[in-house]
Amino acid sequence: MAMTVRTDPEMEKALTALTEAEGASRQEIIRRAVLDRYERRGHLARVEASSDRMLNRWGDVLERLGRA
Repeated sequence: MAMTVRTDPEMEKALTALTEAEGASRQEIIRRAVLDRYERRGHLARVEASSDRMLNRWGDVLERLGRA
């Protein structure tokens, strides 16, 4: 599937630097960036869900410890 990406001078500069540093195509650099962002977002959602579960389970204990 083809896709057009509009860039600005800052993105052009970054893409050029990354293609030279990593020896990858502009398409591959953009692909990696999107997949990395996707993975991080999934990780963030899992951390938030885990934090919510722990606060539900241990919130009262943490509150008492905070007052001690």
